[in-house]
Amino acid sequence: MNSKTIDLKLSVFQLCSQYPELIPVMKDLGFTDIVKPGMLQTAGRFMTIPKGAAMKGIDLELVKATLRERGFDVA
Repeated sequence: MNSKTIDLKLSVFQLCSQYPELIPVMKDLGFTDIVKPGMLQTAGRFMTIPKGAAMKGIDLELVKATLRERGFDVA
């Protein structure tokens, strides 16, 4: 089985470049700006999932649990 590992230290841009299927998952979690044109290429280059969750007031444990449910390993 091909493991899809999400390293929370990597930027959202890096993760979404590696796993494009992560974009709709992130949008569903409340990271709605991820689908705005240019947002992934600008803010996504320095934003990590933990930083974004803190900014948006989204529980990081919920994010991790959802990623695991969707087939990702969280590192």
